[in-house]
Amino acid sequence: MKKTILILLAIAVITIFFVLNHTNAKQENANFIYVALNGNDQNNGTKSKPFRTLKKAASEAKAGSTVFIRKGTYNENLVVKHSGTKSKPITFKPYKNEKVILSGEGMKDVEGDTSLVMINNKNYITISGLTIQDLTTDLANETVMGIHVTGSSSHITLENNHVQRIETHADDGNGHGIAIYGTRPMKDIHIANNTVENLKLGSSESIVLNGNINDFKVENNLVRRNNNIGIDLIGYEGTYHNKKADYVRNGVVKNNTVYENSSYGNPAYGDDYNAGGIYIDGGKNITIEKNTIYQCDIGIEATSEHADKYANHINILNNIIYNNFYTGISIGGYDENRGGTINSTISQNIIFRNDTKGLDGGQLLLQHDTKNNVIEKNILTAGPSRIFIANDFITNQGNKLQKNIFHKEKGKAGIWVWKAEEYTNFPEFKMVSKSDAESSYLDPKYKNANTFDFELEKNSPAKKIVE
Repeated sequence: MKKTILILLAIAVITIFFVLNHTNAKQENANFIYVALNGNDQNNGTKSKPFRTLKKAASEAKAGSTVFIRKGTYNENLVVKHSGTKSKPITFKPYKNEKVILSGEGMKDVEGDTSLVMINNKNYITISGLTIQDLTTDLANETVMGIHVTGSSSHITLENNHVQRIETHADDGNGHGIAIYGTRPMKDIHIANNTVENLKLGSSESIVLNGNINDFKVENNLVRRNNNIGIDLIGYEGTYHNKKADYVRNGVVKNNTVYENSSYGNPAYGDDYNAGGIYIDGGKNITIEKNTIYQCDIGIEATSEHADKYANHINILNNIIYNNFYTGISIGGYDENRGGTINSTISQNIIFRNDTKGLDGGQLLLQHDTKNNVIEKNILTAGPSRIFIANDFITNQGNKLQKNIFHKEKGKAGIWVWKAEEYTNFPEFKMVSKSDAESSYLDPKYKNANTFDFELEKNSPAKKIVE
């Protein structure tokens, strides 16, 4: 009798275990939605019976859903319809390693904003691993975008995507690769490991965060071969109705590689070299760290284009900035009708042979309204113009220069411009700029700077100063 009871109990336990596992598996599978080019929107969205369109899949994707997109080219846009939650986000991604392309080829020109991925007032959304391409316009009043996030959208992750060939062909047009517009309070934006390339942007930017955005990371992206700004963080353009909160803040731009971004030849700019690799236009409490920027017009720029507004508490740290056309790092407004840069730090950067077009921007450009900034422990190597620091404005107040190394090269003079006065004698410049005693004019002894290896030799005299 006891043996029979034990057998029955064992069978009951096995049965309950099987039922629970089967139920959990069904629930888990219910959170997977599939879409494929050979599917049908009348199907149930399973792997064996996928939906046909992204529109249908998005309409069915609720909190906790993962939408697996099967390989192929989808000539439609993806509009996210529902929000996830912290514990149950919504993810759109290719199935396994299949190549998924969202293409705008053939889409008609329409006025207003047009994007291949749209997230408006949605939360806890991830877009991962998609190729987004070939959206163009001939209309000046149409803005084309690869990915557009707007409204109060928060807890958004854009990762491992490839955005290319988003183009405006209008002289006064606008386009973006990835555009985040905080028209309402927005937070927790993560843009990582994307490639954004070969864009025609008009007056706009490759990757942009604009408006009321608090807490963000832009990291490990490759941004290249675009005809305007690479990465832009913007404030005070009226994106958010309350001017006191209409700016990007409290974030990090780190480990990005940004190159060949120039406005030269862009119809919106003509022959001007205006495009920053990384540009902070009115942001606050932002760290720009460990990026590599080359062959852009300006390596890194931090200021505000709006009078009486500032780039404030910007930390530009440990970046490698070389062979840019106008200047390496620029702070302050480009004329007296702009804002400026305050309470910021430029430290431990390699600033090497910028100003390659001989535009007198030098390695470090201090423009209008720069106040209470610390410039320290940087190594600067002059380019063809031989200008280390260019400062043609007298609105340069309370800026501290400490422990900077200016690269002394045999047979090549150095030029420093400070408060609109030019100096070719380093001790004289050091005195008028109030640089500290450890600021030096010497050879830092790179191992092989000709191949852009900026590691210092073991016996480098710069090591103990800048490290």
